[in-house]
Parts: sequence; structure tokens; C-alpha cells
Amino acid sequence: MSYSVPPESISPLLYQRANPREPHGDETEPPEAADRLLHAMMASATGGVAPTSLALAATDWLMHLAMSPAKWQQLVQKAYRKNMRWFSYASQAGFGAPCEACIEPLAQDQRFRSPAWQIWPYNLMQQAFLLNQQWWHNVTTGIDGVTRHHEQVVSFAARQLLDMASPLNFVATNPDVSAAAWREGGANFLRGALNFAEDLQRAATGQPPAGTEQFRPGHEVAVTPGKVIFRNHLIEVIQYDPATPTVHAEPVLIVPAWIMKYYILDLSPHNSLVRHLVGREHTVFMISWHNPTAADSELGMDDYVRDGVMAAIDVVSERVQGQRINAVGYCLGGTLLAITAAALADSGREQLNSLTLLAAQTDFSEAGELMLFIDEGQIDWLEDLMWQQGYLDNRQMAGAFKLLRSNDLVWSVAVNQYLLGRRAPMTDLMAWNADATRMPRRMHSDYLRHLFLNNDLFSGRYRFDGDPIALSDIGKPLFAVATMRDHVSPWRSVHKIHLVPNCDITFVLTSGGHNAGIVSEPGHPGRSFYIANRPQGELYLDPDTWVAAAEQRVGSWWPAWLTWLDQMSVSGMVAARAVEEGLGAAPGNYVLER
Repeated sequence: MSYSVPPESISPLLYQRANPREPHGDETEPPEAADRLLHAMMASATGGVAPTSLALAATDWLMHLAMSPAKWQQLVQKAYRKNMRWFSYASQAGFGAPCEACIEPLAQDQRFRSPAWQIWPYNLMQQAFLLNQQWWHNVTTGIDGVTRHHEQVVSFAARQLLDMASPLNFVATNPDVSAAAWREGGANFLRGALNFAEDLQRAATGQPPAGTEQFRPGHEVAVTPGKVIFRNHLIEVIQYDPATPTVHAEPVLIVPAWIMKYYILDLSPHNSLVRHLVGREHTVFMISWHNPTAADSELGMDDYVRDGVMAAIDVVSERVQGQRINAVGYCLGGTLLAITAAALADSGREQLNSLTLLAAQTDFSEAGELMLFIDEGQIDWLEDLMWQQGYLDNRQMAGAFKLLRSNDLVWSVAVNQYLLGRRAPMTDLMAWNADATRMPRRMHSDYLRHLFLNNDLFSGRYRFDGDPIALSDIGKPLFAVATMRDHVSPWRSVHKIHLVPNCDITFVLTSGGHNAGIVSEPGHPGRSFYIANRPQGELYLDPDTWVAAAEQRVGSWWPAWLTWLDQMSVSGMVAARAVEEGLGAAPGNYVLER
């Protein structure tokens, strides 16, 4: 049973600290409105990055470095040793003598894998760059007194500046570009210039990247047959047509992330999770989120729970009466589903049968490099930007996500498209990723503050409709999937669901990243995963111990999950449920909103 304390009984100072930026609306005082307008204009110019946060991190680092003479000595010694190693390598490599590299790139760094980088003088350039990169990592880390967050910000900023100066990015120092120019008589530069002009024109007119027109929702992607059976101001609920004469009695409801379109889980027919479920005798429902505008700026997290997930659960319960729901949540949709499940348990509503969380975090204390962009100053900056617009455009967040993998998503792409003149073929997943959405001001502020910044959900401080909820109240069997190369939901963070003791947990760690690891259909080459079940009441295993003990399997994790779903479906098989009435054919209207 949950008990709430009336806000008026709390000390005004404590209440203000707990709720630092209450919505202002029309009550914003003129001086503060002027400040917020200035901040919003500056945030638009900086891509939403707060210069105050960067300045504080740099000051913290510089002042502590200035007072660390032993660190200076260590850095000078490291610089001397690295220079000597490079000069020794250069003297041998210059005469063609076989010699061992000074330094090897990190496993995830693919920039210098081409054989041309091992030929003089390019081998000297890449070795000098890697040694320099390693030295700057030593400069920006390991300084006593610097806060962990500031250290991470400074190290990240230094890495971005170094990546800009990589020899990969310049014609004269990139052997592959030089070879292509010689081989093609400069035609690669002409193609690159045309590519650059086209990209500029598309960006200026708000068009998606070239090639996305090959993957249109309802035509090439999101084509699993179904009907929209419910629509409110926030969601459409799609029910998919059955593909088998009988189905499991318990239906499946999928809650996608609200920051992107739902059809990542219904891409092309060969890799559609929805089509796979329907073909394996499941009745499937999907939430499709409305793409908010400035008129929706006051929609908050409570609205997304109540009028989003809870509304969809009520619709499914009405359509499939007498059966509990196997609910699935992806990314932040999984976090929202966990909040909803806890709220339902708190109110005594027994509508859920099981939960599946796909690349979804419930604890945000170690949310990876995305936390570099989340502190009090940064969120305040974004709130002022959203105060002016009424929402945050996903394109305004895209830059931050790209910087997390700048080598792969920025510089390597620029080299291939503009220096080598090669367009990577568009894929359904890339086209989906470019189909950006917006986020209402209040909701975005709610989840940044209450989830990322304060970690209220995992700490038991999160409130729905004013009442505190606890994840430990859920008590439903849970299947959680994390991906090995996830920059959005790091797998060790996702693994913390094991600290919620009141349920049976099957946990999967699959190869791939945040999106490609989930869209991992059977037959997809190179896939593998770890899997283990922790029955309710068993002791906790830390992530490394868990991996060592888990069973490793080759292939897609989808069949393992379907086996688990079959085990959760205890009411047997029933005749397939035809979708006789609806508000229109899938994929509906909301997915087409721009």
C-alpha cells in the first residue's frame, strides 16, 4: 500500500529543491522569461549543449591538474617514452625493416584497418595519432579531486577534438582517398561534392536522407496486415490479423519507445518481430505514438502512462476478455512499461501476465556515455529550449547520439560519402532511424530529471498520480534483453533489473547494438547470445559473474524468447481472433505524422 505526503506539508525549501523547475506557463515572470528566451536562442545555436556545463567541467579539470605536479611529471615521462617508441618505429619502418607496431587500435576502432595504413608513410601517421590519443586520455583522466562526471565530459570532449584531427579525415593523409583520386582521376571528389550538395539541400528543406523513400511505412516497411482499433490524443492501438487458425489465449501488447516510430519492430517482412510473433500463433497488439507538436507541450510522464500504456492495456483487455497480457516494452517504452506495471500492481489491477523488456533500463545510475549530456545545467538548458518550442525535436538530440559514436556515425561516413564519393546503400533500419519524432516539453523534462538525473524509479521515489511506486511490486515473470554494444542502454545498466528481487528473471545478452541487436531475426549472420534464468529468491550475480555462468548460444535470441512466451501462455490455444472492426488499416495515421 502506498502513502503520499501532501506537498503543502513539506518544507517549501525542500519542495523547491525536489522540484527545481515547475512548469511556468503564463505565470512566468518577465525577467525570467527574458532569461529563458536568451538561453533558448543560445541552445538553438549550440545544438542543445550547455556551454556552462562544459566550462564547469573544464575548470574543475584544469584547476586540479594545475595543483598536481606529480601528474605533470608522469605525463612528461609518458610523452618522452611514447616519442622514443615512435622514433624507434619510424627509423625501422622507414628502411622497410619488419617492426612491431608501437600501439594497436582499440577493438572498436575500425579507422585504420585498411592494409594501406600499414604502408610508409601512412603507418607513421596512424601510429603517431594513436599514441597521441592515448596520451591525451592520460591527461584528462586519473586526476585526484576531479568529479567523475567532469572527468568523463573533459575526456569525451578531448576525444571529439582528436577525432576531428584524425589523419583519416584529410585527403593528403588518407591513403585510401589518395589512391581513389589517382585511380579515378579525381572523379571521387566530384561525386563527393554532389553528395555534399544534396545533403545540404535536404537538411535545409527538412527532407530525410537520400534513399529513405525506398522504405515507406505501409508500403515497404510496417506492412504486417492489421487494423487500428483505438485512437486517442496520444496513441493508436493496432491489432494485427492472425496468420494461423489457432492462437495462444494470452495476447501480446508491444510498447515501443515514444522517441521514435514504432515500426522498428515491424520493419521489412523478413525481419519484422510482429510478423514473426503472428506467425508463431500469437495475437499481437502494438502502440503507435502520436508525434507531438507545440500544442502537446504540457503532456507529462503521467499522461504517457495513463493515456498511453494503461489505455492500451484496457483496450486489449476489452478485446481479449478473461486473459492477462504478455506485455513487451522496447527502450524507453520498456521503462514506461515497468512504471505502468508497478502502478497497476500498486492499485491491485491484475491485467498483466508477464513482462518483456528489450534494451530497457530501470536503473539509470550507470546509463553510459549518454549521461555526459545530463546534468543540472544541461537539463536546465534543454528545458529553456523546449519552453520556447513546446517540444524537443529528435533531430536536436541526434547530434548527441552521433557524437557517442563519432568515428562510425560522423567522420567515417563523411570520408566515405564526400572524399571517396561512395553512398552507403540505404537499409530499412537506417531509414527508420531517420524518421525522427518530437517529445513534449513537460514529458521530456520529467524523464530527464526523474529517471536519468535523480534515478527516482529505481530508488523508490518515483510517483505516478502523486503516489510512490516500487518496481519490487511488479511480481510478474520477466524476460530482459540487453545488447553487447549498446551506447543508449549499456548492458550492465540493463542487468541491474536483477536487483529487483520479487520476480523470476530470464536475462539475455545478445550481440549487436541498441537497434540491430534487437532486430535480430533467425538466420541473421553472425548473431549469438548469452542466456540464464534466475528464479525468484536466488542470489544476485554481478554482470561479469553472470556472463561467466550463462549459457552461450549461436543465432538469434528470438526463438528462445518465443519458447519462454509459450511457457508463459498457460491458458492453452483458442481459435484465431479476426480483426473485424477498426478505424483504418495498419500502420494507421500517427506513424505518418511529420
